[in-house]
Amino acid sequence: MNQEYFMRLALEAAKKGDWPYGAVIVKDDEVVEVAYNTVQTDSDPSAHAEINVIRKLTTKLKNPSLEGYSIYTTCEPCPMCATACVWTGISEIIYGVSIQDLVSIHQSQIHVFCEEIIAKSFRNIKVTKGVLKDECLALFIQS
Repeated sequence: MNQEYFMRLALEAAKKGDWPYGAVIVKDDEVVEVAYNTVQTDSDPSAHAEINVIRKLTTKLKNPSLEGYSIYTTCEPCPMCATACVWTGISEIIYGVSIQDLVSIHQSQIHVFCEEIIAKSFRNIKVTKGVLKDECLALFIQS
């Protein structure tokens, strides 16, 4: 499997949610959980795709640690989601569009990058940017 395959799964998940955010958690090249944004549906401002997928998996595992797992998300994790990745110990974040990309198309964002959060934390999380960026950005332009 490759990064584009997993990002396509995140893109498909994103189409099911309130906003075009989808997230997939992978371990050993296998998808272990998928989720999407349900902020409006759940009336929960924290129900971002990344938070939803983390909650689903940690509940299933009965363990708050996700060390050794990777998260694929259509957009760079916001400060809340990046912090959740730090607390769980996720090993890698792979995203499509950046917060800066969304700001450039006038999407409301908190202008703090996930790498800033990680740099100020106690974790060393690998970040890979721009996987299927154009396809991910297209979802935001259409919404």
